[in-house]
Order: sequence, then C-alpha cells, then structure tokens
Amino acid sequence: MLSPTLTHPDATHARYETLLEVAESIAAHRQLSTLFADLSRCLNRLVSFDFISLTLLDPKERVLRLHILHTDHPVAENTLGAIPFDQTPTGQALETRQPYYVADIAQERRYPIIRELLQANAIQSFCILPLFTAQRDIGGLHFGSLHKDSYTEEDIEFMQQVARQVAVAVDNALNFESSLAYEEQLARERDRLRALLEINNAVVSCLGRKQLFQAISSSLRRTFGLDYASLLIYDAEIRALRLQMLDFPDGSGAIREDAVVPLDDSLAGYVFQSRQGRLFSLEETVAISKTTGDLMAREGLQSLCCMPLISRANVLGTLNLGSRQRNFFTAGDLQFFLQAAGQVAIALENALAYKRIEELNSRLAEEKVYLEDEIRTDNRFEEIIGQGPALKAILKQVETVAPTDSTVLIYGETGTGKELLARAIHDLSSRRQATFVKLNCAAIPTGLLESEMFGHERGAFTGAIAQRIGRFELAHRGSMFLDEVGEIPLELQTKLLRVLQEREFERLGSSRTIKTDARLVAATNRDLKAMVEERQFRADLYYRLNVFPLTVPPLRERREDIPLLVRYFVQQNARRMNRRITTIPSETMQALARYHWPGNIRELQNFIERAVIISPGPVLQAPVRELKRAISDATSVVTLATAEREAIVRALRDAGGRVGGDEGAAAKLGMKRTTLQAKMRKLGIGTKNF
Repeated sequence: MLSPTLTHPDATHARYETLLEVAESIAAHRQLSTLFADLSRCLNRLVSFDFISLTLLDPKERVLRLHILHTDHPVAENTLGAIPFDQTPTGQALETRQPYYVADIAQERRYPIIRELLQANAIQSFCILPLFTAQRDIGGLHFGSLHKDSYTEEDIEFMQQVARQVAVAVDNALNFESSLAYEEQLARERDRLRALLEINNAVVSCLGRKQLFQAISSSLRRTFGLDYASLLIYDAEIRALRLQMLDFPDGSGAIREDAVVPLDDSLAGYVFQSRQGRLFSLEETVAISKTTGDLMAREGLQSLCCMPLISRANVLGTLNLGSRQRNFFTAGDLQFFLQAAGQVAIALENALAYKRIEELNSRLAEEKVYLEDEIRTDNRFEEIIGQGPALKAILKQVETVAPTDSTVLIYGETGTGKELLARAIHDLSSRRQATFVKLNCAAIPTGLLESEMFGHERGAFTGAIAQRIGRFELAHRGSMFLDEVGEIPLELQTKLLRVLQEREFERLGSSRTIKTDARLVAATNRDLKAMVEERQFRADLYYRLNVFPLTVPPLRERREDIPLLVRYFVQQNARRMNRRITTIPSETMQALARYHWPGNIRELQNFIERAVIISPGPVLQAPVRELKRAISDATSVVTLATAEREAIVRALRDAGGRVGGDEGAAAKLGMKRTTLQAKMRKLGIGTKNF
C-alpha cells in the first residue's frame, strides 16, 4: 500500500525521478527479462505489488501468452499457457486503451478464467495496463498484490506513464528478436545459395568425375553438416547401379566404392526407377529394402536423402546424402538437394562426354606425331617469299624470339615487309590462338592516337558519343603491333612505357585501371637512337622497345629473291584478275633484278600488278623502260646517304660481315671501326645478314 506521504509534492518528484530511471533502464537493457527485473526493483519503491508480468498478443491465433513473470512468491502450475484473447481483461484494456483495475478479486465476474488463475496464486487485487504502439497492439503489463484496494488513481496514472515507455521497449525488443530470426533465416538461405554457387562453379570448372564429386560433397557437408554422401551411376551392361564416388570419412567400411547396387532391392534403385527424390528414415528404409536398412543401421545412419540425377530426360544415377541424426532432413532441404542434383546431372553428363573426347584426342595426338615430323620448317613462313641468305638469317632470328614474350623492335625501310615479320612472330608464339592487333601510328592523327591505343569513355572529349575499347585492350593475351612507332608524340610515349612496364592503363576520361597482357612488336623506318640523342624520343622507352632488335634487309640487298617475288606476284594478280600468264621474258626478269627498288617489295608488287593489267596474252608485258629511266635518273643523282650505305654494304659483304681487323670492312673503307659502327647504326645496317 502507498504511504500517505506520496500525496506530498516530494512524492510527485519521486515519481518523475522513477520515470527517468525507468527510461534509463529501458535504454540500458535489450533483453526483456533483465529489463523487468530492473523495473520491479525501481517501481517497488513507489507502487506496492507482489508480481509484475508481461503478456503478449498472438494476432494470428488470437491468444495471449504469458511472456515474463517476476515475483518472489511461489507460482501455481497452471499459470503458464495461452488464453483466448476475448476471455481476458487484457483484451478489453487493449480495445478501450484504458487500464483494467480490480480492487477485490472476489468481485470479478466477467473473466472467470483470470479470476481462478489469480486466486490460485492468492492475488487479491490487480491492474492491467494495455501495451500498444501506433503500429500494433502488443499485450498487457500486469501488476498484482496479495492485498485488496492496493492502488489509488495516482498509482494507476503513474503506472500508465510507465506502461507507455514499456510498450516502446517491448516493441523494440520484439522487433529486435524478429530481426535476429530473420537474419538467421537469411544466413541459412545465404549458405544454401553459396553452396549452390559452389556446385555451379564445380560444374563449370571440374571435368573429371572424381574432382567434381569431391567439390560438391565437401560443399554440401560443410553447409548442412552431413555425415555421408555417395554417387551411384547406372551401368547399362549389368543393368544395375554402381557406387562410383563415396564421401564417408567416419564409415566402418561396410559401404565400399565400386559396389553394385541392384535396382529392385535398394533405396537408390527405388528412386532411380520412380524418378522422384525422397527422404527416408531408418524405419522406412528397412520397410523398402532390408539390405539397405541393414547397411544404414550398421553405419549408424538414421536419415537418408536420395535424389535421381536426370539430364535431358535420361536418369544417369542417384545422389545420396545421409546423417546420423533422426529427422535430420526437411522438405526444404529436399527441394534444395533436387536443384543441386540437376546441376550434378549436367556435370556428370559433361564429364562422361569429356572422357570420350579425351580418348579421341589421345588417338588423334598419336596420329599427329607422324604428320608433324613431315612438316618442314620453311613452311612456317608461308606468306614470306624468298630463299636468300639475308632473309633466312632474319627468319632464324624470328624463330628464336617468337616463343618468348619479349618485346621485338623491327627496323627496316618502307615496304620491306615488317608487318609480315611481326605476324610471323605472333603465329609462332604461344599467343597464336589470341588476337593479332595492328596500329599504324603514322596513319592516325596525333589527337586521336591515344584514344586508338587505350580507348575512351563516353563524353571524354568532343565527339566521344559512346564508349570505345582501345587496341591494347583488344590485344589482351595476344600480340600488339605498333607500326611506325617513331611517330608517337612525346606526351603519349610515357603512357606507352607504363603499359610495357606495369601492363596497365586507363581509358581516356576514366580513372579505372585496366590490366592488359599484350606482347608488343614495334616497327620503324627511322633511327630511334638518333631520335633519342635529338630528344625526339624518350630514352627509357627506346631501351624498353629495343629488347630484341631485328633489321629487315631492303630488296636491293636480296636481289636473289626478286625472281621468286616476281613469279609470286604475277600468279597472285593473274588469279585475281582472271588472267592466264605463263611466261616471263628473261630480259624482263633481268631488268627487274637490276633495278634498285627504292620502294622495296611494295613498289615491286605495284609494278607487277600494273604489268599484269597491261598484258593481254600469256606473256608478261612489263614496262621495263620505266625502270631503265629510273636507273638512269638514280645514277645521275645519288644522295650521300645512299652512296654511303651501298659502299658499307659492299665492304661488309666482301669482309663476310666482319667490321674490325685487317680484313674487316672498316679497313677496306679506310675508317676507324667505331666510326663505321656509328654510321651502320645510323643507316640501320646489321652484320648478321652478311
């Protein structure tokens, strides 16, 4: 009972302090059990009660359940349980949103169930305060006393204020419990989806049956805590199932791999023939197959899940999972395992097909050995025409560097076939199955060259109306051929150097770094070393490009190849123009061989095309007079560089490629060895072709 001093202003102050303490207690406690213990302690200083309890409303079943009861007195056994909502005063309190107070339990006539329950616990008076929020009805907060007339209007008003705070706390706690339950459900679903993803990955990446089953079984065992997993595959020859894969680390050995399982007297055979996945207990297993039941009992397995492996309407076998716990699998588990079994069936069919392909490939590989021995090395350069020593020396270097991933820099005059050598390097490398991407740096305007190399994002510059992939991105895992690399502007050379060193770049207008694994083959007709000295080319990029330099000889240094090239181009153009040319006059061939061809092979190709056009019959009518005039013009006016080059080439040829020494080219030319070497670098003359 409240003391008379509670009507004093100090009592009001004490109630506010208690309300503040209640609020702090609510903020400090997340669990309702500890919250009510703290509430009982602080409220008992102001309100007399012998028990405090919380009942929660179940809106689906329309019942009230006692959730928390805090009291120091013994409780009758029938206190706990669910009570119909409409048979409790809590229901009336929730409907009216007002407290329900009974000063004398003997006067309670409306709710006999509650009266008998409270009388069984010696309660004489009680007060029920509705707990609700704007979103839902929660239940009731109950105060009871062993004495009659325990509460005044001031007490009930104070308890209402407490109930409002408790309602929010209970609502938050229930929401928190619901969120925890939902998180657990999401965690279970996440684990199942992860397991399904792992199975899908195994289906994609594992072609062998054993590797596939190990990946799937380990994922299922980890996710579901299984004790047993096996794979039975149908053997058409014996018309039975054969245990191909087994994952049972704690087994006694009664179940063994390669065991034959009959279709008529086994659980797996029952599922295989019915094409329906099922869950089995040990008792159900014994009723269907005593043999399988005895095996399960011997191994301690209490639950079994068996699914057919169906692919394209064909049943390939069964996937079997087991546990030593009773009633381990649920209907939801069965649905998930059926999904997994569908993926396993596809993978199993792929594995069987892969095994057959491996057998065929092995046979083809044996047959291929003989054919490979018959292929000559010369046939590896079908597009490169020539048999001269200068060309053979270059092709030997190509064969040496091609299998590596090293950067190659090809020097040579315009029209000498630098692109053909670059393509040969790609075709002889391990990247030949990937893309060969080429870019002529001199043919692209300077402002667009970076976009061509590395691509751009939409809106990166005026006119960039869509995203574009650059050449280096296209050449990923292939080869990138940069022709006329000496024409790249200085500001772009830094970015090219980064691609070579770090193998990464960014598109224009993007900050995202893109990785590339492209082998670079570069070509130029300019003296890059001289450009470096003149600060027209970056030295660090030059050294990065000049890993393996190749110098393509001009056509005037391989005159022995001119007849082969002439015949090749005549046949090629005649076939394309539907002409039939069978004869090339000897004087025409001699004139072609004598000409110095400043435009190299490209000039020869164009000249032969014109000759085929003007030849009406089977004899090639070449305009050799044009060549004689060109020779006469070239003889009358010869540049100093051309004269120096021809003199050095003749001296090197006479000296057998030696530069120094008494019989070397430098001595024959009457100059120092270092001076000759500097001129050779400037003119792009190598010694390996002599």
